[in-house]
Amino acid sequence: MISEKLIVFTRYPEPGITKTRLIPVLGKAGAANLHRLMAQRTIARALSLQNSRQLSVEIHHTGDSQQQMQDWLGTDLIYQNQIDGDLGARMAAAFQNSFDSGVDKVAIIGTDCPDLKAEILAQAFDELSDRDLVLGPAKDGGYYLIGMRRAIPELFEGIKWGTSEVFASTRAIAQNLSLNIAVLPILADIDLPEDLLGLDINILQ
Repeated sequence: MISEKLIVFTRYPEPGITKTRLIPVLGKAGAANLHRLMAQRTIARALSLQNSRQLSVEIHHTGDSQQQMQDWLGTDLIYQNQIDGDLGARMAAAFQNSFDSGVDKVAIIGTDCPDLKAEILAQAFDELSDRDLVLGPAKDGGYYLIGMRRAIPELFEGIKWGTSEVFASTRAIAQNLSLNIAVLPILADIDLPEDLLGLDINILQ
């Protein structure tokens, strides 16, 4: 029985739809290509963990078909469609479905964080051995990872998604629920043109 699950939230790299806030500086094709490179890098690092632990990796996608995802990333991965709703509703559902299937530890990540290494992912699951919640804070005030040992839907309620308040609001809810929290290193997301400063796209190849 697989006891740990890592869920990757992403979407197909379609020009004009993907990474729209980067289009003014990268163009439609460039923004989509950056997303493609970051997603492939993140998924490869996630899959590398399977060499050292009993881990299932799932790709939860939105706005595209499973066939498109398989054409891009291959047929060996597990794909799931995200439900309709805001980011909180989609994550809450992913956690609930995973725990309903009998998994002990679940973490969700995005694909916008080039510095998210396998070691940090492993640390997240190790922390869940005796913590209720693990969060990976992003420099922009959001988070790049959230992990739990049981479904806690309250963590996704009343959050202003896409703002600099996401991490602080989530942590406040967790503290009000008396959860035992672990916090991972702060990392940078690539969402806005200013986030591209200092990013060497060649390292993503």
